[in-house]
Parts: sequence; C-alpha cells; structure tokens
Amino acid sequence: MLDTPGAVMAALRENDARPYGRTRTVTAEELVDAAEQFEDTEVRSMALLELMEAYEYDGESNKSPVVFARILKLWDQDPDGFGDWAAQQVFWRFKWVAGSLRDNPDVPLPAVERWLTELRDRYRAAGHGLQPYYAQRYHLARHTGVGVQDAYELWTARPRTELSNCHACETRARARHFLDLGEDARALETLVPVLSGRSSCAEEPCLSQSVALLPLLRLGRLDEARSTHLAGYRAARGKASMLAAVARHIEFCALSGNEPRGLELLAENRDLFAVTGEPGARLDFLTGVEVLIAALAAAGHGELAVSGPAGRGWTVDTLLAHLRTEADALAARFDARNGTDTVGAARRARLAVRPLLAEPLALGVRAVAAPELAGAAPAVAPAPRRTVEAVPEDFAALVLRARELELLGHPDGDRLWKRVSERAAAADFTHPEHAELGGPERLRAELAEQRAHEALQRDDHAEGAAGLLAAAELFERAGLPGPALMVRTRTLIVELGEVEGAVADWPALDAASARAEELHAMGDMTDDDRLIVLQSLAYAAHHDLVEALPEPSAGTTARFEAAVGGYRRAAVELGSARRAATSRQYLADAAARQGRSAEAAAELREVLAQLEAAELPWHTPRVLGLLGQVLLQGGEPGEAVEVFHRALAEAVRWGDDAYPYAPTYMLLGHAAMQVEDFGGAVRALSEAAARFDRLGDGVVEDAARVRLQLADVLRGTGRDADAVAVLESVLDASASTAGLDARMVAQARLDLARGLVELEEYRDAAEEYLRLAELVADWEDQETHTMVACEAALTLARAGSWDAAEAALGRAREAHEEAPQVDQLASTLRELAQLTVCERGGPEWLDAALALLAEADALGEAAERRGQQYTAWYLRGGSHYARARCLAVADRFEEALAEAERAVEVYGEQGEPAGAPQPESLRAESVRLAALIEGGDLDRPKAAVQRLTAAIARAEAAGLTEAPRVLAELRGRIAGD
Repeated sequence: MLDTPGAVMAALRENDARPYGRTRTVTAEELVDAAEQFEDTEVRSMALLELMEAYEYDGESNKSPVVFARILKLWDQDPDGFGDWAAQQVFWRFKWVAGSLRDNPDVPLPAVERWLTELRDRYRAAGHGLQPYYAQRYHLARHTGVGVQDAYELWTARPRTELSNCHACETRARARHFLDLGEDARALETLVPVLSGRSSCAEEPCLSQSVALLPLLRLGRLDEARSTHLAGYRAARGKASMLAAVARHIEFCALSGNEPRGLELLAENRDLFAVTGEPGARLDFLTGVEVLIAALAAAGHGELAVSGPAGRGWTVDTLLAHLRTEADALAARFDARNGTDTVGAARRARLAVRPLLAEPLALGVRAVAAPELAGAAPAVAPAPRRTVEAVPEDFAALVLRARELELLGHPDGDRLWKRVSERAAAADFTHPEHAELGGPERLRAELAEQRAHEALQRDDHAEGAAGLLAAAELFERAGLPGPALMVRTRTLIVELGEVEGAVADWPALDAASARAEELHAMGDMTDDDRLIVLQSLAYAAHHDLVEALPEPSAGTTARFEAAVGGYRRAAVELGSARRAATSRQYLADAAARQGRSAEAAAELREVLAQLEAAELPWHTPRVLGLLGQVLLQGGEPGEAVEVFHRALAEAVRWGDDAYPYAPTYMLLGHAAMQVEDFGGAVRALSEAAARFDRLGDGVVEDAARVRLQLADVLRGTGRDADAVAVLESVLDASASTAGLDARMVAQARLDLARGLVELEEYRDAAEEYLRLAELVADWEDQETHTMVACEAALTLARAGSWDAAEAALGRAREAHEEAPQVDQLASTLRELAQLTVCERGGPEWLDAALALLAEADALGEAAERRGQQYTAWYLRGGSHYARARCLAVADRFEEALAEAERAVEVYGEQGEPAGAPQPESLRAESVRLAALIEGGDLDRPKAAVQRLTAAIARAEAAGLTEAPRVLAELRGRIAGD
C-alpha cells in the first residue's frame, strides 16, 4: 500500500533497482501519481526525478521536458524541500532537457536557444561554473553545423565543474569532433582513457566503443576493431537508450564484410524499431541499418527475408524502401528546423561509404542469419596475387589447356574445367570436330569426373563415389579403359579416413594395380593415370598404418613401405616430379606420426626443394602445411608459425580453393599460442572459425571447438567480454547445438558461466549454471555435479538469489556424498560464509556464516577419518582466514585477529620448508588482513607495522613480487596515520 510518504520512498528505491525498460517506466509513472497525494516536496520531487530518469533511459527522452517542468516548479516553490542529491539533480538535468529539445525536430530552434539561455542564467545565479553551458552550445552547433569550431574552443577552454558531463562522456564528444574533421588517429588517441577502462560511467565505454569501430577499420587496426565490436555490442544490445550505438555496430558489420552478423544483430534488436521517443537517435538507428540493407540490395539479395518493424514480413527491398522513406523525411525535418543541411548531409555521407576491407574481418563469433550469404564473395574483391590463366576462346583449345593444367595439378585447371562445363551445357553447343580433343563421349566422362571432384571437396563422399563410378562407365563407353580403371580405382579409397568403418579392399586394389600395369604396357593407360592407381594403393596403405598406430604389425608396415616405395619409384622412372613429391609426403607423415619429427621435417624440406626445382610452386602450400604440423608437433612452434604463414600465403597466391584453410588457420593459432603471440592466436583462430562456418554443417563441431579455444585465449589475456561474446555465439538459441558433443556443449556453458561471473553479470551466469545442471543431470560423473552445484551456489548468492543458492548448495552436498570433492565444497562453504555477512545481511547473519565455516572444518575432519583426498593445510588456513573476515564485519576484532594469526601460522608451516609460492602468497594475504584489523580496528599501528615489516622480508625471500608491494603500501598508510 502506497498510503504513506515512507511507503512511496521505499517503492521508489525498489524501482530504482530495476533495469531500465517498460516495467520500470510504467512503475515510475504510477509512483508519481501516488506521490501527488502528499504535500511532501521531497517525495514528489524524488518521484518525478525517477520518472524522468526512466524516460531518459527507455528511449522516451522527448517526454523529459514536461516532467522537468514540474520538477522546476517544485524547486522554485520549495527548494528547501529537496534533499542534497535531488537539489544537485535539478541542475544536472537541465542538460538532459537541452539534449531532448535539440534532438526533436518539432521543437523550434529559438525554443532550444531560449532553454540554453535559461540553463546559463540558472547556473550563474546558483554560483555554478558555465562549462556545462558551453558544452551544450557546442552540441547544438555541431548539430546545426553553424559555428562549430568556435563553439568547440569556447567549451574546451573552460575548466570542468561538478556539473560537467562525466569525463568519459566529454572524452567521447571531443573524439567525435576530431572524427568530424577526418582525424581518425587523433580521435582514437583521445578515446584511450575510455577504451582502456580508466574512465567510465553508466553508458561508457559502450558508447565510445561504438564510435571507435569505423576509425579502427579505416586505420587497419583490425584486432582492436574486432575486440571493440565483441565487447561493445554486448553492452548495447536491446537497449532503447543505445539506439545509435546498436546502429553503429550493425553498420560496422556491413562495412567489415560481416553482413550475416549484421542481419543477426538486426534480428536481435528488432524491438528497437518501436522506439520513437528520441528522433535524433532514431535517425541514427535507421541510417545505420540502411547501410547494411542497402549493401545487401546492391549485391543482388533484394528478395532475402530480413527483420524489420513488427507487424509484417520484410525483404531487403521492402525494408530498404521503408528505411529511406522514413529516414529521409526525418532528416529533412531536422534540416528544415535548423535552417541548414547538416543532418541530411551527414546521413548521405554515411550511406556513401563502401566496404572498408577487401575480405571479411573474421570476428570469431558464429553468425547463423542468412546462411545463403555465408559463401558470398566480399563486396570488394581482393587484389590478385598473380596473373591467372587466360580462358581460351576456342572450345577445343580450352579443353586441351584444362587437361594440361590438370596433369600439372595447377589450381587454374579447376577454373577452366568449370568454364568447359558452362560452355558444354549451353543450348546451342555443338561438339567440335578435333582429333586431339576426342569425341563427345570422352568429354562427358571428363565432366562427370570433375563433378565428382567437386562433391568430394564438399566432403560429400557418397555423391563423390557415385560420380566417379558414373564417370568410369562413361570412359568405358568412350573406349578409354585406362581412364575408366583409374577413376574406378579411386572409388576404392574415397571413404577411407572419412567415413566411419570404411576399410581398404586390398584384393580389389591389388587387382586394379595389376590391370593398370597391363594397360600401361599396351599403351591404353597414360603415365599419370598409372601413377594415380599406384597413389591409391599408397593412400590405402598409409591409412592402414595410421589406423594401426602406435604399434602397427610387421605386415601393415611392410605393405606401406612397398606401396609407397613402388609409387615413388614409378614416379621417378616416369619423370613425374609432382607424384614423386606426393610419395615422399606419405613417408614424412608416417615418420611424424611415429615420433620421428626431425626425419619428417627433413623429408618435407627436400620435397619443397624438389617442387621448386621442377617449377611446380603451386604444390608447395600443402607441403608447407604438413611441415608446419611436423614442426609444431616437434616442439618448434616459432618456426611452425612462419611455415603456416607461408603455406597460407602461397595457397592464396595460387588461388587454391581446395586448400584446407580452416585447419591450417587453426594450427597457426595453436602455434601462436605456444610462442605467446596471443594477438596472432586470436586472429588465426577467428579466421579458422569463420572458414569452418563456410564449409557448412558437416564441420559445425570443428567450428565450435575452435571457438572454445579462441575463448580460452581471450579469457587468458583479460578480454573476458570478448570471450563471452564468442561463447554466446556457440550456444545462441538460434544456433543448433544438436550436432555438438554433449561434453563440448557442457564445457562451453561452463566457460560462459565463468566468464559472466568475471564480468559480474551474476544473474545471467546463474542461468547458465542452471542450464548446465540440466544438461549434466543424467551423467554418472558425480564430480561434475558437485562442481556445477558449487559454482552455481556462489553465483546465485552473488546475484542475491539466496533461496536458490541454498538449494544449489544442497545439491552440492548430495553429489559430494556420492563422489567426494572435499576441497571444492569446503571452498564454496567459505565463500558463502563471507558473502552471507558481507552481502546478505551484515553482522546479524554471523551465526549462519560461522555455521558454514564449521561445516567446512567438519568436511576436512571427515575426509581425514575416511582417507579421502584433500589439501588439509589449504582447508584449515582458508577457514581461519574466512572466519577472521566474518568476525571483523561483526566488529569482533580481537577474535578476528586471532583467526587471522591462525591462518598465518597454517600457511607459514606449509610454506617454510620449500618456500612454496601458493602458501606463501596466502600467508602474505593473511598478514595483510591481520594488520588491517590490528592497525585500524584495534588502533595498534606500531604492532601492525612490525608485523608487516617481517612479512615483507619473508615474501621477498620467497621470491614473491606483488605481495611485498601490497604489504609495503599498507605499511606506509598505517605508519602515516
């Protein structure tokens, strides 16, 4: 019941704890009505200030001026009725109203000017500095385009006051001024304090991150652009007060070649189309979305279904027309009001920007929207690295050149065969009479073989095998037994290592080899077709050897050596450097798999030299890729990084579309991690994930695995928000996890939950733990149940959900009985004890906290009796330390000091023999706590300083670096006091 001023104030405090949104806004409106029943200026002013704040952060700032007029009337009638905070807010929110009036084209410009004059006069009369006034004058000048530089100098030349916008927001405004001048580098330098986290507020660094996106792209600082997008978008998504920021992230996706990601962001923020209470921000939103939609329309995707305003379906074309109509009209209203074309010109300039990168920037996150765009070429084609093979106009010359390039294994061969297929499929095609070309039957067989190759490159082995058999039949009909046998032999190996349960059919392979020898001797099989048959045997033998590792039988080894040796000898005899190099790759791979890395690396280096000497450089990428793997396996990650880079560069140079880019980028990421080049690892793993995505559903687990590795790297380098964004994309509700191993999904959920905890997003983390608990509920692994329940209990407690936390703790106790996890459960009890007194209810909860610590001690005692594995010193020392903190919160300082000293003693006993770092660090922390209690709460500074001096010496002797510094700083503060 809101029948007393106190009840209304309590309801206002409760509403203030709610997130911004419709619920908070409606409640604020109701509380204003409730406050009006009292002649109490404080209650009425607080209710109106709460409503104004709700409007400001729920996309309805156009309603703020009316509310503020009521506040100002109360202020003028009874300023003494305002509390200190409310009185300060009256002057602060003059600026909110200035922004609301400026960003509404229905408010005449003279009215905006009058309000700024009112702001100036009120500030001056109250004795406040005028820097905030000049800041508002600058914002209006920037909006209208009149006198911008003068206004900027008048603002920035004045010292900040207590009513100035926060440092972070003013920093962003300065940076945007430099961006308007085309000074990207200077703008980004200005933003450093905000982007680095040194300066922040409720809206920062989120808004500054969105502003930095395109400058980072333009300057080629792509790693920073990726990170800024991942971290910044999470903070902006779905928020009505972040319309412009969301739009900039969508625009960034369009201009970085990530259109599918942009469409996903658009779908996630579809509700923002309904936010109409901030016309200026809405224009920003519509324009940012239009950048994406216009790019899709220009690329020919006009019929693609996309998300738009609720109430109907939208395609790219229909949404583009809607956006242009509304945004053009809105910009025109602003310009008409302002008497300039600044707003419209800024909109047109944004829409004129073309994609900023030659190739899509790999972001590391999975985008599942519009899968038809996944394989689309970037809007700007990358510059060619070499001159590609010209396409002959004459059809016979085209086919003959395609055959020549195929014989050499040249990547341009595939492109020419595609052109042959297109020309042959034309309605008016007539097969030319040409002796060397052969008849139409042969061409049909060759084209069938090419289609089979394409299926195999897509990992469609069933279609590939069927296609090869069809090609073999066509070769037979054409009277070409050699190619028919070669193609048929290849069908015997296409599933080896690719399809579970596939085994080599050695009788058929041996028969094919014998028949090939006969046909070759009769002149009915070319040298290369004969070598392909031998390569098929070598491939099968290599497969069998790999399957039998680590201890292959003598027969398996002998067959491998015979098959590969025969293939190599024949290649040398027939003068095929290409096939000879391939045979040596089998030997190198086998040596590497058997631990003979040096031998394998030497073999591969000789192969590279052989290919270069034979002028077959387009074959080097795969050899380099294998060499990189060997070096990585052999403990030479630094050299592996260089080799992988060479492999990828050469593959791109030669246009080898069949090259395994995704696995190579993944291995490059692993190598970069090992040499602690974490930036390189993030780039490589992000690219690997994007490449796996393009390969389709067949490799969804590979893509997810790479993203888990990427998230590990990001988290390990302190980029928790980036890591969380990557993990969320793996587990996104719109992305099916059906193809993923359950343990992989569980690991992703666990990593995500822990990442959210690091970001202090405890409610979301708790939801992830609950999903994880549901996922593992049927697992027999009780240790997992204990871990999940323990971590969930702590997260729920931090989120303030104490009943749920206690339920999770109960599940942890039950799981512990089945599979004891003494250290983890005891640690959870200690953390819960400290949260109980520090966050749940203060000193009155001390008994409950001490009971939890007693339970932790009992766990250790029971483990001792039962012979269970646990770390006794860690458990006992941790309990003493936690008990000291709880007692100190309850003002029982003597007891707290005694417990801290017991912790010091326990950790010291463990650390003394070998100076073990972990117990010594914990001992130093316990000394720090004891000194705080002793020197501060008990007012014994001399004893505390002595304690700290001894601890500093011991920590330095133990080789610690951070602990001595922390203890010395504390000693200085206590001694100074």
